[in-house]
Amino acid sequence: MTMKQRRSRRRILLLSFFVPLFALLCLFVQRGIFPFGEESFLRTDLYHQYAPFFSEFQYKLQHGGSLLYSWDIGLGVNFTAIYAYYLASPLNWFVVLFPKRYVIEFVTLLIVIKTALSSVSMTYYLLRHSSRDGLFAPIFGILYAFSAYMAAYSWNVMWLDCIVLFPLILLGTEEMVRGESSMKYILCLGLSILSNYYISIMICLFLIFYAVFQAITAELGLAETGKAALRFAIASLIAAGLAAVVLLPEIFALRLTASGEMNFPKTFESYFSIVDMMARQLPFVECEIGLDHWPNIYCGIFTLQLLLLYFSSREVPIKQRVGYALFLLFFFASFSVNVLNYIWHGFHYPNSLPARQSFIFCFLVLYLSFQALERFPRFSPREIFLSFAAVVLFILFAEKLVTEEHFHFWVFYLAFLLAALYGLIFRSYATGQFARELYFCMLLILVTLESTLNLAYTSIPTTSRTEYTADNADIRLLKKSVPETPFVRFKKYERKSKDDGAFLNFHSVSLFSSTADKSLTDFLRSVGCEASVNAYSITGSTPLVDALLDVGYGFVSDEKYDESQEEAGRSGSTVLVKNPDTLPLGFVAEHDFTDSWSRTFENPADVQNDLCNLFNTPPVLIAYDTKPNGSQESMTVEQDGLYFAFATNAKANKIKFSSDDKDKTFDNLKRRYLMELGYRKVGEILNFSEISDDKPEPSVVVYRFDFDALKELRQAMLKHEMQIDSYTDNTINAEVEAEGPSLLFTSIPYDKGWTVYVDRKPVKTEKAMDAFLAFRVPSGKHYIHFRYFPEGLKLGALVTFLSFLALVFFLRFEKNYEQRFRRRVTKRYEALYQEMQEASLRMRAESLAARQTDAEQAIEPAIEPEEPSTAVFPEAAAEAGVQLVNFDEL
Repeated sequence: MTMKQRRSRRRILLLSFFVPLFALLCLFVQRGIFPFGEESFLRTDLYHQYAPFFSEFQYKLQHGGSLLYSWDIGLGVNFTAIYAYYLASPLNWFVVLFPKRYVIEFVTLLIVIKTALSSVSMTYYLLRHSSRDGLFAPIFGILYAFSAYMAAYSWNVMWLDCIVLFPLILLGTEEMVRGESSMKYILCLGLSILSNYYISIMICLFLIFYAVFQAITAELGLAETGKAALRFAIASLIAAGLAAVVLLPEIFALRLTASGEMNFPKTFESYFSIVDMMARQLPFVECEIGLDHWPNIYCGIFTLQLLLLYFSSREVPIKQRVGYALFLLFFFASFSVNVLNYIWHGFHYPNSLPARQSFIFCFLVLYLSFQALERFPRFSPREIFLSFAAVVLFILFAEKLVTEEHFHFWVFYLAFLLAALYGLIFRSYATGQFARELYFCMLLILVTLESTLNLAYTSIPTTSRTEYTADNADIRLLKKSVPETPFVRFKKYERKSKDDGAFLNFHSVSLFSSTADKSLTDFLRSVGCEASVNAYSITGSTPLVDALLDVGYGFVSDEKYDESQEEAGRSGSTVLVKNPDTLPLGFVAEHDFTDSWSRTFENPADVQNDLCNLFNTPPVLIAYDTKPNGSQESMTVEQDGLYFAFATNAKANKIKFSSDDKDKTFDNLKRRYLMELGYRKVGEILNFSEISDDKPEPSVVVYRFDFDALKELRQAMLKHEMQIDSYTDNTINAEVEAEGPSLLFTSIPYDKGWTVYVDRKPVKTEKAMDAFLAFRVPSGKHYIHFRYFPEGLKLGALVTFLSFLALVFFLRFEKNYEQRFRRRVTKRYEALYQEMQEASLRMRAESLAARQTDAEQAIEPAIEPEEPSTAVFPEAAAEAGVQLVNFDEL
């Protein structure tokens, strides 16, 4: 490649980076996203999970915390699993350079940078597959970065590394199949698996089919195919092994989640038709991120016309056209057929965010469209017109047949207008009406405008940054006022998300994560807390549950502060309240209540009162019946106190509660949690009305919490407290005294990574109440040491180390093999060259003999033999990577 070509490609790559970067910045200005306003790009899980986890990650890096465990997420979690699932991208480590108040902006910046980088990687891939100068490559790079997939899922910042690396992984696959070095394939695939194993599953599934397709189109012999397959398998295993240090701990952690079970579909079914799916390639169709299975596959309206031109071109080998057509058809089947959908998503159905593999479909469409555009103006105006007519016909059919709510009537008109503009540009260029550079500029402007407007309409929602961060400074200040020991957890009454503890770095109970432990979810649901498949929270918790989980303090707004709470501090409009009746992190109970406590009652109030029965103390939740009052149920408060309610009708999902000074709607009640009504006074009338669509009867039971009963229960349960001397993220040093052999119960979630030493001797841990860490202690006073090391981390580190060694040896073998291959090819060409040189000398001798027999002609001077040239087989030599030798110079 000449210096001029290198400069041209650098300009193309820079263009592919800065155009989407500038477009995104313009959208951020228009949306008023900070620092251009007081909004933030916190969408869905980015709001509830990713921003909090980034904040906790930054806190650990800046304060020297351990990356093995965190107390700030869900009672205590394996942070290695959180890191592997959400934070493993190497770029995330730059968060340590940002101030705490700008964590949200760091995540937003990552999304912008990775979006632009995905355009660059796609452009680079197309440049390597360009038969000309690759001038049009950035157009398709921009479409890759602004596809409907990115519009729908760009806030999933941990997926974006895989989207960036995917074109490079395919490039490495192609090079490896052709016999070149596998270094690019191994490193890019390994980095992809390291960054996010989940999306990498989909990439690896596709690579199996793609490698076979490459071997077929390369027309490899049987021996070469076997060698390529072996190299592909070994290289893939090495790539996975390099990521094992984070991959294996994640696998061990996911076995404990609700997703750890597999239920393969027993029947086949289809969600929707191919026409409906193809129509989603039209612009300005709303993205699907809910529970429906619609794929997000838009990547430019003009790609429909270019696809038709590609598949109708006879210049493209029939094997390639058939192969890519089968790929596209297979992806349509994968989007619609339930079994294929289940397999693509790692043998699970996605919980919202459907068709997460659709970025591969977008890539294939853009690659084929680029190949078609490279052939202009080889297509005749007639072919261009026919392809345009076919697209228009499809739009008309889609308007008639597609009835989904995502398709507004004007979508079809805009699609027709854009298709007409592109068709006009294609035809004008094919007939030679303007230069190629002007043609490129026109397409670049129109494509950028179309994709940016589509992104603006279908994506970039915002939330109030001011509201999200309003109480942060007050909570951090109040947290510092609480002594570090003894260990204590905090409760945030008006939470922004279930992961507020991670965002604000305080020890918490709630968690929303794909790594949520199913046993903790089941326990918290049984005692009346809100819980779902991958989340559990403190919502619905009574003071008894708070005490059992060592929730010693809470943050509440000044307006929500009531008489039942003990104030421990105040900052701004936030009040720090104290729970005086909490149980310590670990304690020796009067008897082994963990096996005797029944948690199978449907009503969580009965579960809590059953614990009181075990210790012969009064119930903590006193029931009051409600009476029908028209379309609602009501009761009059007979005694001041903290009140809760429970909907005994399991069909009730949303209930409106109203009183003299408060109106609140409780939703997701099918999760069977207690409704906290707050501190109510004598004479107040409490009203409950069901506002779900099916309007079932509320059937509400109201409870008043008895704090005196809680004090009696605490006194009966707590025989000896575990006194904590010091603790870190993954260690605890404590002392405990037992009058006899006893079970020491802790509210630490059970995890095989915990090792407990009693008087410096390891002891066997137990799983108390199917959720918590417990162990036996003999009588007397003992020193206790806890240490956490994630299960699978040692094995993962060993596998990564061995994989690195395997990579070194494998690349060394490849280099030797390549050298031997080149020597064999060189010898073959040397022999061929020698044979041709001898033939040339024979022909010269025969020519001289013929001239000497002609006596009437003057004897012409002998012709000097031509200089040997390496250009005898330039194309074959270039393909084999061989430099031919001029033997006359040797």
